[in-house]
Amino acid sequence: MTATADYVTELSPATAAAAPEPRIAAPAWSPSTRIAFRFCVLYFGLYVLMTQMLAGIIPNSWYRIPVLAEKTPMRQITLWVGNSILGVKPTVHPSGSGDTLFDWTAAFTMVLLAALGTAVWTLVARRTSYPRLFKWFRLFVRVALGTTMFSYGFAKVFPLQMPTVFLSRLLEPYGDFSPMGVIWYSIGAAPGYERFIGSAEVLGGLLLLLPGTALIGALVTLGVTFGVFMVNMTYDVPVKLFSFHLVLMSIFLMAPDARRLFNWFVLNRPVQPAPAPRYGPSRRSHLGVIIAQLVFLAWALGFEIYGGAQSWKTYGGGAPKSPLYGIWAIDSMSINGELRPPLTTDSLRYSHAVFQSMNGVTFQKMDQKFARFGGTIDTVKRQLLLRSFTDSTSKPVLSYERPSPTRLTVEGDIDGKRVRMAMTQRDLNSFTLVSRGFNWVQEFPFNR
Repeated sequence: MTATADYVTELSPATAAAAPEPRIAAPAWSPSTRIAFRFCVLYFGLYVLMTQMLAGIIPNSWYRIPVLAEKTPMRQITLWVGNSILGVKPTVHPSGSGDTLFDWTAAFTMVLLAALGTAVWTLVARRTSYPRLFKWFRLFVRVALGTTMFSYGFAKVFPLQMPTVFLSRLLEPYGDFSPMGVIWYSIGAAPGYERFIGSAEVLGGLLLLLPGTALIGALVTLGVTFGVFMVNMTYDVPVKLFSFHLVLMSIFLMAPDARRLFNWFVLNRPVQPAPAPRYGPSRRSHLGVIIAQLVFLAWALGFEIYGGAQSWKTYGGGAPKSPLYGIWAIDSMSINGELRPPLTTDSLRYSHAVFQSMNGVTFQKMDQKFARFGGTIDTVKRQLLLRSFTDSTSKPVLSYERPSPTRLTVEGDIDGKRVRMAMTQRDLNSFTLVSRGFNWVQEFPFNR
């Protein structure tokens, strides 16, 4: 008796679940499709494994899994390509930027390695299609892209990536903002919008990781990542290279359905449902893979929600505020006993003191530049125990008195000079950005 679909239905449920699925010969791919697929497997595989996307696949591992592109042997290969082929000298210096010279050189190196691997693979290959590898590699890309969307999405759902109103920014002239600062803090000033775009990223990741919704997930993710890429390109945000790869991966996931999408959206023609991928040789193994996907989704989702909530309470808008929280205008300031008038030419006199987090203070000078100090506030001894970010030997200790809720005096040594400052707390509602709020009814535009 042959192993046909009719035969399988005659077996007991347990036997049928373990029975292998009938094999159907896969149609041959065109030579261009085979070459493109081989390159995508090698390049996207390298990119995911060599960048921060690898850590995203394993929740709770961001600080335990290094960026492998910066480690042996990829680091040495990248440096050689930079020096010998591109004529540049990249260096590894983690700075928060994803567009360093090393990052661009590493991406070019991976293109070369993938191209070389594709050429060798094409020379030795005998297969005319790769349905099984395509199925599993597509799942790999879905997981890598979906978890990345979770990471970026929840960093906005809990407004962390673009912080809400940062007090020192309220004092900084708009013309001194960088293009990135403009977009960063304008979005941060509207946490509702930040949560909205974060929710769109989370939705894309959720649909990618759910079995059966990969196509619509890729469509959502393409829209979101392309928007992020354009923001990075037009506001000079240094994540251009990484966001471009997220766009490419979204397109890769959509590519097999390109004809169906074109027929449906452009030609208004009916389309046939695409067959769902089968994982494993039997129904039981397929079901196991589906359950594993759902378990992984629940784990990743739960971790990102928990991690986002904890981060919000630790260093986001829900973190403990300074006991002296607010912006304080410095009414008078003396240095070594000499009273300094508030002249914009005086680079030593301060105009404002800003207390926001529990970990320091920021002074704005009369020339509108900032001097930032880390440290703590001892509310029992009424002392500011500070440390300079620019001079490790400078550790000012300032005593303070608060005779009323809106009055503050500070005295101590800063950079070897005895200073005394009398301050008045500013009403944050005096800043239009804080006080304007949302209005359903507006008789005239309020655009300042």
